[in-house]
Amino acid sequence: MRSFASGFYQRLLATAFITLSTSAPLSAQQETREPEAATGVYQQQLVLAKHYMVSAAHPMATQAGVNVLAKGGSAVDAAIAVQLMLGLVEPQSSGIGGGAFMLHWQAAQQQLTGFDGRETAPKSADGDLFSDNGTVMNWRDAYVGGKSVGVPGVVAMLYSAHQQHGKLTWAELFTDTIAAAEQGFQVSSRTARQLAMGWNKGVSQFYESKQYFFPDGKPVAQGSVLKNPAYAATLKAIASKGPDAFYKGELAKAISERVQTAPVNPGGMTTDDLASYQVVQRDAVCIAYRVYKVCGMAPPSSGGIAVLQMLGILQQFELDKLAPGSVQATHILAQAAKLAFADRELYLADPAFVPVPVSGMLAPDYLASRAALIDLTKAGVPATAGVPKGAPALIPAASPELPNTSHFSIVDAAGNAVSMTSSIENVFGSGLMVGGFMLNNQLTDFSLTPVHNGHLVANRVQGGKRPRSSMAPMMVFDAKGQLLLVIGSPGGSRIINYVAQSIVAVLDWKLDVQQALNLPRFTHRNDYLALEKGTALAQQAAILQDMGYKVQLQDLNSGLHAIMLTEGALAGAADPRREGQAAGK
Repeated sequence: MRSFASGFYQRLLATAFITLSTSAPLSAQQETREPEAATGVYQQQLVLAKHYMVSAAHPMATQAGVNVLAKGGSAVDAAIAVQLMLGLVEPQSSGIGGGAFMLHWQAAQQQLTGFDGRETAPKSADGDLFSDNGTVMNWRDAYVGGKSVGVPGVVAMLYSAHQQHGKLTWAELFTDTIAAAEQGFQVSSRTARQLAMGWNKGVSQFYESKQYFFPDGKPVAQGSVLKNPAYAATLKAIASKGPDAFYKGELAKAISERVQTAPVNPGGMTTDDLASYQVVQRDAVCIAYRVYKVCGMAPPSSGGIAVLQMLGILQQFELDKLAPGSVQATHILAQAAKLAFADRELYLADPAFVPVPVSGMLAPDYLASRAALIDLTKAGVPATAGVPKGAPALIPAASPELPNTSHFSIVDAAGNAVSMTSSIENVFGSGLMVGGFMLNNQLTDFSLTPVHNGHLVANRVQGGKRPRSSMAPMMVFDAKGQLLLVIGSPGGSRIINYVAQSIVAVLDWKLDVQQALNLPRFTHRNDYLALEKGTALAQQAAILQDMGYKVQLQDLNSGLHAIMLTEGALAGAADPRREGQAAGK
């Protein structure tokens, strides 16, 4: 293996945030590129515990999960409490008006299960959903309002998981969030910043969200106390009646009416669409990586497949001999990402509608052949998709995915674990609010163009279909089959890079999990190489440009939350780029 000999570039960059601070202004270019903008760096430290651990995107959500575990609740019980609280205190990113993927590890049975709570398109939707008089809508025009809203899956998914793996009663998992919604909570710096930036125009224009987030015509400020009695009432109903309170009856009617009568882009969701929503349980997809087994979500998660493809490609290289901050490490990981993204754009979609060649895409010989395409000295041209066994004839098409998502990781006292990523897509979703929560705009995760050069696009809109997602909740198991790492991240399509890079940092570079999350970020989506500005990694730009990369320096807004199971302890970590927290006992 050829090496770039430069001690300077081979330093460990675990604490290499140089200029970015909580008061750093954001450029207009950054605001355009990443709608849920970076809001600074938060000090994070590795947290150790013996019995249980929660790492989530807001301290109140983490505490809600810890409270449940302290009562003897399961990882799934804690996940419900965490998600309900996130919907209150982090409404820009996730909530019961969106969807999610959950991996659940049942320690006693040594069983890993995937719960698919991804949104579905209304039955009336078709490939022309985002066409306006024969012209495909611009994404910025398409996401606001009712047309982009998919049938939410979070509540149904959490209830299904609780029916199988819950220990505490369903209703008692709601108490902390109901109390906070009624008594009030302090608006975080991140929420306040997103509102002040004003990216989602619907939030400040649609009546319900405007009244809540802009009570005096101005966005609520950091530290102000906000109450949400409507959300409390919604949660009380769901706590009492289960998911029927969401998918049937008055709330379902209110959701469908809000979508159909939206002031902008009215949609076609009906009460029947809500009543007929189904959670799908899926087998996890796994590959061997070194001596480990790494597992993720099956399609329509493209994130799980793409992370596994990256690792399968990277397995052909001796990464343990490279330093995390070396140019060669950046280059090899970027090249693996390019190849994975090329396959992702072509093949990944809802398997109920499109045959997805999962086995072929993860076959060791196929991934070895993809790795052989990497030139260790040059960036090369954009990658093209390979032809794995079972590949259908399709046309690649991109779809926009934004960083407005949340991930949390949980391990309970019995060793059960949850890795869950949830989202409402754009910052504050569609801008529509009902029952105290935001409705998603996940249908813009479909390709807005159903046909390209006369060929159907795999990820086109179809009634009842689930849009492709890059959400990638992952779990890693050691050589003895014991759970080692629970991890995931928000970040839109960049999730794939964030998660793969962090897994490599733990498994190959032997960093502790907080050091892995602290590492400067770089991403490649088969378009350009993004290096996290304000870090020592940015100093690689000139060398990488000489290698042929198109390089951009920008904020990379990951939000990794991870737990590593070490001998005799749980090690929890939270990404310093967001305001999350790890805690346990």
